[in-house]
Order: sequence, then structure tokens, then C-alpha cells
Amino acid sequence: MKKTKVVCIGEALIDRIRNKSNQRFTDFLGGAPANVACSLKKLKIDSSFIGRLGNDEFGKRFIKKFNELDINIDFMQLDNNLPTRIVIVDRDNSGDRYFSGFDSSSQTVFADEALNSKLFENDLQGLKKLFLETKYFVTGTIILSSSISFKSINFLLRLANKFDVKIIIDLNWRQVFWDYSTFSCQTIQKERINLIKNFLNFAHILKLAKEEAILFFGNENPFQISEKLLNKPDVIITDGGNPISWYINSIQGTTEVINKSKIVDTTGAGDAFLAGFISKLITFGYPSTKAEIINCIKFASVSGLLTCFGEGAIDQQPDYEKVNQFLGSQIL
Repeated sequence: MKKTKVVCIGEALIDRIRNKSNQRFTDFLGGAPANVACSLKKLKIDSSFIGRLGNDEFGKRFIKKFNELDINIDFMQLDNNLPTRIVIVDRDNSGDRYFSGFDSSSQTVFADEALNSKLFENDLQGLKKLFLETKYFVTGTIILSSSISFKSINFLLRLANKFDVKIIIDLNWRQVFWDYSTFSCQTIQKERINLIKNFLNFAHILKLAKEEAILFFGNENPFQISEKLLNKPDVIITDGGNPISWYINSIQGTTEVINKSKIVDTTGAGDAFLAGFISKLITFGYPSTKAEIINCIKFASVSGLLTCFGEGAIDQQPDYEKVNQFLGSQIL
């Protein structure tokens, strides 16, 4: 059986983004794993989302969006007591976003922190069937900031390994999630970093930003980072509009990215990049030459770039045709 599906697990949340006038905020569907799942579908890849949302207005908006895109949500959980998380997103003058906290006026614990492993155990046969058809499993590290969700992600990853599912981790370090979590707020930075670094040993492919590479590994060399981890994963290091460094299939290199002045909002750009890269792996197989790797990276970078041309993550994600059309218009 040829495996063609991708399972994304982790947070689906609301990005409450400050508009250009700084006068008000607008709510957008977001959360890295949810963004990746949606972007994959737009790139013609079969995706599933596993996470926990509040049984509230925002949770229903996500369900509607997932259904519109035909994303499998058989193992998504709804919480009747805890709300969908709302993240306050501010932006600087260049469009780069930063998280300034959460809307916690009514609650200090959120649904994504309560992903329940027992519900997965109750439908183990269904999960096994899904993993039999799954090529890649995508997650981040925000999910580790909750002890309950931490237990669930470990359960799912260990099960996925039994079915030869390749694990892709986007480090996606967001300190504010750890500072606000009742589980992790008392842990010191060193403990958080060590916990995440141990988790990265699951990875077969690791994506991280340059500042994350320096914080967690003390350098920005993808080969050296790969050597420090158990599975010796392929490593991709992004740096905004600067060249992307990578170590893929025992080949190391850098790739220039296309820069445009039309950047409006960078929210979700890294998630669209990752989805673009995965889509090439599913469609054309794992790259074995430098030229094939560069082709994958360029397609991924354009997927991320086009997401920056408007506000919010999911609504701005390009489809497969739009990425190829943009690539065809460039002199590469």
C-alpha cells in the first residue's frame, strides 16, 4: 500500500491580529498544525487534523473550515468545559508578528492543553487504520507545555513509529505558551529546552528557525544539529527572507528565497512553507540530488511567501496552481 496521507497534531487556535491602524483586532483561524493541515489540502495532499478545541463558536468555525477543505477530523476532540485558545498577535512595521499573550478573561486553561489520550485508546483500531495509510506525522513543541497533551502526543508518536510513519517536527518555540501554562510556568528555561530537545529525538525531519537553532543547539549548522539527535534527522533552517540552510538526504546546502515588498502579515508563513515541502515529498518522492532538494525548497518558500500577501494564515494560503504559476513567473 502506497502511503499518501499526512496527520497533523497539536493546537488549533484563534489568532487575534492587530490591524494596520492599530485601532482594533481581527480574528483568524490559526495554530501551526491546523495551518499545515489546511495548506496541505490546498496543495492537493490528503491531510488529517488531531487536536482538541472548545465546543464553542470558534471550535465550530474550525469544524466548518476543516469540512470545507475535506480534512479528516475523525480524531479531533471537542471540550465542553474549556474554550478554544485565543492568541493576541501584534505586528511590527515590517509585518512580522509576535505573540503578546492570550485572551484569558474567562479562563486560564484552554482546550488544546487537555488532549485526552484515553479517547485515542478507545478507538485504537481506527487509529491503526489511519496510520497504515499515513506517510508523515507533523507536530510542534507547543503541545509539550501541557502535561496532559504531552502524554497524548507521546502515545500517538510511539504508535505511529510502529507503522513506519515518518515524524516531522517544526520546533516552533513560543515561550509565551510555557509562561502561561499551569503545568510549565514554574519550570525554568533550561528545563523547557531539555524537554524539547529530548522530544526532537523522535524527528526524521526537523524544521526550525535560525534563532531557534542558536537557542537550542548553539549553532546554525543543519548537519551539526542533525548529528546531535537520535534519528539523525534531515534539518531545514529558515531565516525570514534570508537564505535557507538545509541538510537533506546527506546533502548540505543553502537556497536563496524570493523576496517581495508586498509582505502584509507573516503569520502562518512557516507553516505554509512546511506544507509546501511535504507536498513535494508526497507527490514526487524524497529528493535524492541537490537539484531535487533545491526544487522542493523553492516550492516550499513560495508557498510561505504567498501566504504573507494578506492577513491571517489559512485564508491566505495558496493552492498548488498558484504556487506553480508564481514560480513560472520568476527567473530562477
